[in-house]
Amino acid sequence: MKALRFDGKLQFVRDADLPRREGEALVQVICAGICNTDLEIVNGYAGFRGTLGHEFVGRVVESPEGSLVGRRVVGEINAGCGGCLRCVDSDPRHCVHRTVLGIKGRDGAFAEFLSLPPRNLLEVPDSVSDEAAVFVEPLAAAFNIIEQVSIGSASDVVVVGDGKLAQLIVLVLARTGCSITVIGKHEDKLELARAYGAHRVHLGDSDLVPEWHGCFDIAIEASGSPSGLASALKLVKPRGTVVLKSTHHSLTPLDTSQIVVNELNIVGSRCGRFAPALDLVASGEVDLIPLISRRFPIEDGVFAFEQAKLPSAMKVILHTA
Repeated sequence: MKALRFDGKLQFVRDADLPRREGEALVQVICAGICNTDLEIVNGYAGFRGTLGHEFVGRVVESPEGSLVGRRVVGEINAGCGGCLRCVDSDPRHCVHRTVLGIKGRDGAFAEFLSLPPRNLLEVPDSVSDEAAVFVEPLAAAFNIIEQVSIGSASDVVVVGDGKLAQLIVLVLARTGCSITVIGKHEDKLELARAYGAHRVHLGDSDLVPEWHGCFDIAIEASGSPSGLASALKLVKPRGTVVLKSTHHSLTPLDTSQIVVNELNIVGSRCGRFAPALDLVASGEVDLIPLISRRFPIEDGVFAFEQAKLPSAMKVILHTA
């Protein structure tokens, strides 16, 4: 099958093996999105080798659960062992033995087919377009923030970053009624954040607005840059919370004295549950298509990655069917 694979070098191949796994569903991928984690893997993050990609929509062609065959689905990317306490509690996101689609021990979605356990798959309503469905995974990651941190109408929240994940975070935060400030480096992206629910935006570095330092209850670092953490630490109040969403292949410098002196809470935030994200997309309340910058066939995947690296880029979509 066709696939976009990484083995120290990113390359498109036509002879990849079908990813059949015993007891799992075989899904024909329709389209998939390139995210910052994919870009970081190519730079060396996570040490992954194989087919990349984890944001996808596809159609089930084989499954031990026959009712899924023919259904259009998205899939939770963490596949647990099924037997540990976390898996029994229906939350394999931190199963010690988990594999992660396109990230850890499991070939991903930049291919004609992928494999996932049937329990990981959620059917996509007919009202949701293929390209909108691709956003369910990163939108779930945004929802995970409000699963981890209490945010309400009295909360004053700043989002550091204005890229695709930051935009989805704004969409989710807007549903809580909190005050949202976004700090970014692209005027057009900041205007989109405003349309998605940000009350205040700032173009440029947070150091240009020193009056905001120490003013926010919660700072969410979603810049995709190592410098974003330093900004978040400056912006949050004493005893406030910093939420980390970015992943990097290199080490991030950190002045821990600010954390100690200001008694800050640091929360790492990763994958979220798909159900609330899929419900929001299916509701028709949000238009996610403006987040798409470019579309490419999978054959042009290597070039698509180069386009996804551009500072002006948002979501780049690969079509495999």
